[in-house]
Amino acid sequence: MQKRGKASLVKKILKTIFAVILVIFILSILFAMINITLPNSVAIIPIKGTIVSGDSGSFFEVTTSADAVIEKIEKAEENPNIKAILFEINSGGGYPVASEEIAQKIKSVKKPTLALIREVGASGAYWIASASDTIMANRMSVTGSIGVYASYLEFSGLLNEHNVSYQRIIAGKYKDLGSPYKDMTLEEEELFQAQVNKIHEYFVSEIASNRNMTFDETMAISTGMFYLGEEALELGLIDHIGNKEDALNFLKQSLNLNYINEAEYKEKRGISSIFTSVFSKQSYAIGKGIGSALTDNRKNTLQISLN
Repeated sequence: MQKRGKASLVKKILKTIFAVILVIFILSILFAMINITLPNSVAIIPIKGTIVSGDSGSFFEVTTSADAVIEKIEKAEENPNIKAILFEINSGGGYPVASEEIAQKIKSVKKPTLALIREVGASGAYWIASASDTIMANRMSVTGSIGVYASYLEFSGLLNEHNVSYQRIIAGKYKDLGSPYKDMTLEEEELFQAQVNKIHEYFVSEIASNRNMTFDETMAISTGMFYLGEEALELGLIDHIGNKEDALNFLKQSLNLNYINEAEYKEKRGISSIFTSVFSKQSYAIGKGIGSALTDNRKNTLQISLN
C-alpha cells in the first residue's frame, strides 16, 4: 500500500509540473501576440555587460549579443510607431568585432538615435555610443577608455620548475604565437603589439569620425584612460549631462511631440531556454576532459578586447 501511495504521489507531482510548464508556455505565446507598440514610442534597447558576437555568454555572466541588438534595431526601424531609438548603456566594453557590428548598424539607422550612458559606457560600449546621433551621460558616469586590451598567459617558468618540456611541432612560423607553454620572443611581442596598435588606430579613427573630431584630437585623449561625464562633456565625447527622463524629454522636444511612450526591447528568455542553456553547458564541460580543456586554454590565451 505504501508503494502504491508513493507512486500515486509521484504521478500527481509530475502532472502538476507538466501543467505549470504548459500554462507558462501558453501565457508566453499570448503575451507575444499582444505585444503592441503604442504610437509616438521610443524603442529602448539595453546594452549591458560584455559585448559579444552571437550568443557567447553564459548563464552566470551578463552579456550583450551583437546579433540580438542588430535584430532589435531592425525591428524598431520597421515599426512605424517607433519614432526614435534610445540605447541604454551600462557596459565596460567587449570584443572589437561585436562592438563594430553594432556601431555600424546604428550609423545606418534613419530614425533619431540617442545613447544614454548610465554607470559605465567605456571602450567598446563607448564606440557603440559614439555611433548615435546624441550621447547623454550622468556627470559621474564612466565614459571613454578608448584603448585596446590584450593579454596572454605564460606557464613556461612553471613547466621548467616541474621538469616538463614543451615540444614545438608546428607548420607556420607563428602558429603557436602566444602559447602559454613557451616564452614569447621579442619578434613575436613586436608582431603582437603591431596588431593591437592597428585595432587601436581603427578604433580612434571611428570615434573621430563619429564625433566630428580630428584623428589627432581623438588620439590625444585615447590613452585608455576613462573620463567622468563632466570631463567627457568638456572633451566633446558626449553632448549632454542627464538621466533617462532627460533623454526622453530631449527626444520628445527634438521630435516635436506632445507625449512619448516607452517601448522596451529587452532580451526575452523563456524558462525552457534557460534550462537548456544551463544543462547544455554543463554537459559540454563534463564531456570535454582534461586534454581538450588544456587545448581550449591554449587557444584562448591571446585575448584582444575593448574593455
